[in-house]
Amino acid sequence: MAFALPDLPYAKDAFGDIISAETFDYHHGKHHNAYVNQANDQLGEAGLEGAKLSEVIRKASEAGNSKLFNASAQIWNHSFYWQCLSPEQQEPSGKLKEMIERDFGSKDELLAKLKQECAGHFASGWGWLVLDGETLKVTSLHDADTPVAHDGMKPLLTIDVWEHAYYIDYRNARPDYLEALLKKAINWEFVAQNLDGKGVERADQG
Repeated sequence: MAFALPDLPYAKDAFGDIISAETFDYHHGKHHNAYVNQANDQLGEAGLEGAKLSEVIRKASEAGNSKLFNASAQIWNHSFYWQCLSPEQQEPSGKLKEMIERDFGSKDELLAKLKQECAGHFASGWGWLVLDGETLKVTSLHDADTPVAHDGMKPLLTIDVWEHAYYIDYRNARPDYLEALLKKAINWEFVAQNLDGKGVERADQG
């Protein structure tokens, strides 16, 4: 079964000035869709038709098949990213709030660390909040790399720092994009769900 472009969980114009409908047209409708098509074109040759998306990512990584890895990992990364966003401003609560305060001191300190990591990430890639054992950690991965390919790295939240994620709305001002997204558009309910260690499954297919 071929992979599909997942629907956005909100309207393209739901974020106002934070993320424009035009950005979603390009980022979701063109970039994400292109990764879906590229991965599907390679599944037969790799002998992975019918495999889950997460399995394709891991098998491609193990085999050193960078072309298939990049396409399949970007399907998963984007599918996870869309779910990390919410047009309705939220606050962390419950266990997630407690863990943030334990590991970072406060939500503001976590956001500052995420912004610093994402703004300082050289070239393309993704900023991540992950669960490492029982500890929350901020990190980043280059290009299409993904927690799916790393044992013990359980994804909670991601921020896309490829230029196509923000250039239409913010031009080269990546810090402005990060500031707006982190303070006004994070789906903290989704982040909290991922504390169960099943974040990979929430963006899987197949």
